[in-house]
Amino acid sequence: MGKEYETVIGLEVHVELATKTKIFCGCSTAFGGAPNSHTCPVCTGMPGSLPVLNKQVVEYAMAVGLATNCNITRYCKFDRKNYFYPDNPQNYQISQLYLPICRDGFVEIETEKGKKQVRIHEIHMEEDAGKLIHDEWDNCSLVDYNRSGVPLIEIVSEPDMRSAEEVIAYLEKLRMLIQYLGASDCKMQEGSMRADVNISVREVGQKEFGTRTEMKNLNSFSAISRAVEGEKQRQIELLEAGQPVIQETRRWDDTKAYSYAMRSKEDAQDYRYFPDPDLMPVSISEEWIARVEASMPEFRPEKMARYKEEFDLPDYDIQIITENKHLADLFEATVALCNQPKKVSNWLMGETLRILKEREMDPEQIPFTPEGLAAIIEMTDKQQINSTVAKEVFEKMFEEPIDPKKYVEEKGLSMVSDEGELKKVVEEVIANNPQSVADYRNGKEKAIGFLVGQTMKAMKGKANPGAVNEMLKKLL
Repeated sequence: MGKEYETVIGLEVHVELATKTKIFCGCSTAFGGAPNSHTCPVCTGMPGSLPVLNKQVVEYAMAVGLATNCNITRYCKFDRKNYFYPDNPQNYQISQLYLPICRDGFVEIETEKGKKQVRIHEIHMEEDAGKLIHDEWDNCSLVDYNRSGVPLIEIVSEPDMRSAEEVIAYLEKLRMLIQYLGASDCKMQEGSMRADVNISVREVGQKEFGTRTEMKNLNSFSAISRAVEGEKQRQIELLEAGQPVIQETRRWDDTKAYSYAMRSKEDAQDYRYFPDPDLMPVSISEEWIARVEASMPEFRPEKMARYKEEFDLPDYDIQIITENKHLADLFEATVALCNQPKKVSNWLMGETLRILKEREMDPEQIPFTPEGLAAIIEMTDKQQINSTVAKEVFEKMFEEPIDPKKYVEEKGLSMVSDEGELKKVVEEVIANNPQSVADYRNGKEKAIGFLVGQTMKAMKGKANPGAVNEMLKKLL
């Protein structure tokens, strides 16, 4: 009988805050932009330049702390973390070690095994580093400081998670709370949410933790899930072979599904932290906390209750739509235009989620507008287009920014409601299919289905199946 092992996992999640400007200067935080175009003497670390704290960063950090049940540190300050690396222009990063802004919180997650609390050790504010681009062709490295000084919060959990499933549930919960707050868009593909995973393995029943490793370079939920499984197996194999697990930082290669060592793990003293002499401590008053609390948005539980009452949607629909802030916003904006909550919900739950899954997209990447979806619902309601055409136009909206009404007009997709024209086609179909006509007259109800199909084909799908059915019965 082999030994049984359990995995112990803690996460460090970096979230890029949605401020318009950087944490210590007035440069833009917009994603993209020509290299080094969003920079100034402060965020490129020029001698003699002085940082000035962005108030909005503190408010977002407080809001995330309150949403995750943390205590807000009334007196908090910034520290310098010293290390030398080309993407770090001052040769130190301004962070918070001794007095982080939030401490001792938790979020509740739900998995197959039921509900569970994951404790949050702390949340601190810091600045992001620049980005190195290694040019293989010219054999040189280039640095882009656009991201340098972009505000981050780092959310450090306690080692409370025991499986990849719990890790994903925790990340999804954090992402949802932060998106609802508007504190970040949490787009993993743009790096505005990144997670480092600390993982160790121990025998079931053992009290003390095993030796942990830290996994870097994880930029999607599925990559995190695979990395957790991969690292768990690697550590178990080492222990089974009687070899030690070495405490180190490892980089996960998602294409090869393999991790390799980057560096042995440093401790805090290696960074020679000390309080930043250029920044004043931040004193947070009760009034300020109360103001931030008062400006908190409607969170998911309240939204779910309101949808039930206001829109009378099934619980399942409400569950799915409110899981993602972007989806909920899209739902509400479309309903405001067409006042058809159930139909809007059907489009989002059905076609939208199907296409997202097929194309491996996040709801944040949905390209169509509430106006576009409302127009499709309206045209279907007025029987200007049938459901087949509606789906075709909808799919098109995922590919390019079209106006559905114009598109239907230009492509001649609207339904033919001219009775004379319909009658002519139906008469032809009856003449061309004597066998089916005979079957129908002999009491085979199903035969009419074939005739409806033939008529729709002849009308290139631009007829109302109900009207075709009636016309056939009338003429037969």
